[in-house]
Amino acid sequence: MQNSDALPVTLFTGQWADLPLEEVARLASEWGYDGLEIACSGEHLDVWRGAEDDAYLAERTEILRKYDLRIFAISNHLAGQAVCDDPIDFRHEAIVRKQVWGDGEAEGVRQRAAQEMKLTAKVARKLHVDTVVGFTGSRIWPYVAMFPPVPESVIDEGYEDFARRWNPILDVFEEHGVRFAHEVHPGEIAYDYWSSVRTLEAIQHRPSFGFNWDPSHMMWQRIDPVGFILDFRDRIFHVHCKDTRLCPAQGRAGVLGSHLPWGDPRRGWDFVSTGHGDVPWEDAFRTLRAVGYGGPFSVEWEDAGMDRLHGAAEAVKFVRSLLWKRPSARFDAAFSHNQ
Repeated sequence: MQNSDALPVTLFTGQWADLPLEEVARLASEWGYDGLEIACSGEHLDVWRGAEDDAYLAERTEILRKYDLRIFAISNHLAGQAVCDDPIDFRHEAIVRKQVWGDGEAEGVRQRAAQEMKLTAKVARKLHVDTVVGFTGSRIWPYVAMFPPVPESVIDEGYEDFARRWNPILDVFEEHGVRFAHEVHPGEIAYDYWSSVRTLEAIQHRPSFGFNWDPSHMMWQRIDPVGFILDFRDRIFHVHCKDTRLCPAQGRAGVLGSHLPWGDPRRGWDFVSTGHGDVPWEDAFRTLRAVGYGGPFSVEWEDAGMDRLHGAAEAVKFVRSLLWKRPSARFDAAFSHNQ
């Protein structure tokens, strides 16, 4: 582990779920990360098992201890996605655990996904972690283009559906003293500024629900990621360091991606390794620290044009270079002393 006093830099394991947790831990330690944000997917963390088997969780924790790493957060994006989504289809079958998919009947999938999120809060507390990062899903995302025309009542019902499904989950989070950091992301109930405002209103600003600040999804929507920090300063529970490069492509490409694959030069934007895109990282980090954020800075590596072993090793150095020690006094304080 590289630093004991500075803010921790962690690696999100979601994009590494094809590797055993021990291999990811070994790599992260060699690169200089302080810990991991462990995804509840692949072999990394099974909350169904962990909720009942303390020995299993001890074995997971021992893997990190072996490499001088800590668990600063866990994430469950995949089950969270299925809580509110409509339709539930082949996409969800590909990402959720077999226990959640069951026979594939839509409402059953949603109910079992909600159960997994409750178990995630229980496992987080057992791991001495106070933040779970994830998605919520959304009943109304398919209507984002608002055509064919969508009555306002349908949108209202979408937020009511979110509140009805997530309030019982948040009850369990609060019972265990754990917060849920929702990643503001297209496809979710909160995907931009105004939908984030309405999402908080729908659950009456419950203190256990906040945001995972990930600027990469704000950039291509043309949302100011620094302004978002200021507006939701008391709700920034976690930070993802992922970058986006904006590519005008001679005015042909729009923000919706044109159904083109990642890395295609015809796209109007693409995710890139942290520090290689257009996110104003220094402004963001200065603002995060000014509003009192003291949690981990978690590298979420995604880049269709770069090998991940290169990207993740480089990203931790970039992030750490911006987390310099803050001053103990105002810089102009020296002028107030008589000589």
